[in-house]
Amino acid sequence: MLPAPRTPAQPCPAARLWQALGRRLLALALPLLLVLPLGACANGGQPPRSVLLQALALQIQLTQGAIAQALELEAAGAPEVSRVRVAEQQAIRIGEAPGWRLAGAFDWRLPGDPIRVDSPFELFLQRGARGESWRLARPSGSPDGSTQAWITDPLPIPG
Repeated sequence: MLPAPRTPAQPCPAARLWQALGRRLLALALPLLLVLPLGACANGGQPPRSVLLQALALQIQLTQGAIAQALELEAAGAPEVSRVRVAEQQAIRIGEAPGWRLAGAFDWRLPGDPIRVDSPFELFLQRGARGESWRLARPSGSPDGSTQAWITDPLPIPG
């Protein structure tokens, strides 16, 4: 007597093995497929460290210039910025364009001054229109009480 033919509801043992193997491979590969694209764009357009150093130096210069002008003094030269530690970073809107808010601490000193100062910072950066440069953004109040106005200053283009 011959065995009864298999019905479609009963796959053969080899097919069941391939299905189980396929499910396990999918379970292992799916998390990798989801994480790899995120790792490729982990930088996400955030500013590189060199831009952060330039922005901190520019912020110090602008602050010193404003104080020197108010006191009718000569402003010191460009500060030396080092040991930047970023504690927070988040993507934000600066006006109508995307930008970054970074906060942390850094060391700096004035030219010819042996004393190095450890200071906290909060910095707002915005990428240039073509994505080739960066701008330091500073909040300047709210003209109508509902929207934040910004002053932006270009950072030197590395070259």
